[in-house]
Parts: sequence; structure tokens; C-alpha cells
Amino acid sequence: MAPRLPMSLMLPLLLLLLVALGACASLLPAATSSSSSSFQSFKQAKAAFERIEPLKTPASALKLIGFDTDGIRNVRIIPYPDLVSRLAPNASIAMADLDPGIRDCIQARMACIAYEFHFAHEARDRQGNFLLDFLNFNRTTVVRGWRFDALVVVSHGVVLFRNFGGEPDNERVEHQVNPLGPLQSGGESLAGQMLR
Repeated sequence: MAPRLPMSLMLPLLLLLLVALGACASLLPAATSSSSSSFQSFKQAKAAFERIEPLKTPASALKLIGFDTDGIRNVRIIPYPDLVSRLAPNASIAMADLDPGIRDCIQARMACIAYEFHFAHEARDRQGNFLLDFLNFNRTTVVRGWRFDALVVVSHGVVLFRNFGGEPDNERVEHQVNPLGPLQSGGESLAGQMLR
């Protein structure tokens, strides 16, 4: 039979263990989420996007550049009526004042197709005291990432127009304080049930 520690030593050892765990931020969870793409950064996506030349680049070359209209999951096909309202939202703008690619698209009507691409990467890193985080008293999450959105308009096998937007370098801190710690969520759900 193994010898047991005296009760007078158990409490200090338990406190020492809790302090050691509290100081160990490497035990905090981390997560990443990415949309499937061949781009590792906003800068890389933008550089590839700038290789697309309106009225010159064939639609068949889009896949080689990284903007696959068939195989990628993060592409949305925009129907022609929505596309016209997006590219020429104001009827008071004369056709001559529109971008040449937009004019060609409007004249091509249903033969004009727009593809909207969304590429993104986000990393969530919990920081702070492990013990306070684990017991749900205090959680701090640093979120870093980027998002690249592109619109590519194609008609008769040629890119007519392109545009992009997004967030090159996004960083935010999410801080959550729960004075009741592990009891906080239980109390909130109990209060919600009582209000029903």
C-alpha cells in the first residue's frame, strides 16, 4: 500500500499545482479557419488578381491564376439582373460614362457571367491566465487574419471587368469577463428558462 500524503501537505501542493497551471499559457486553446484557396496571404491573392487584364485575359486562364470558376468552393455566380444593379446602379449614368468592360457586359446581357470569390484566413489565439480561462472567469482571444474578395465578370470567354476588396490585415481582441466563472452560463440558461 502506497504511503498517503498528510493533509497539511495536500493543500499547499494543490495550490502550487494550480499556480503552475495558471502560469502556463501554452495550455490555452488556439484555432484557425481558412477558406480553400491557393493563396497564403492577402498580398499573394492581390498579386495574382492583378495578372487578370480586362478585355484581354481569357476566362480559361483564370484557373491557372488561382481563380477557378469551377473547382473552388468559395465562388458565387451572380445572376445577370443582380450584376447589372451592382455594376450600373444609377440609371442617370450614361453608358458612355461606364467602364468599357461593364458596357460590354450590359450589351451581352445573359451571356455575361460574374464570379464573386471569397478567400480568407483567420487565427484565434487565447491568451492570458490558463486557470482563469479554464474556469471561465476571464477569457481573452486575439483574432488575426485577412480576407480577399474579388469580382470577375466574363462574357464570350474573355474577362470584361474585375474589382477587388477586403481586409489585408485584420486584428481584434475579444475579451469576456464572467464574475461567476463556471456558474455564469448555468445561471444565464436558468434565467432564460424562467423567463419563458
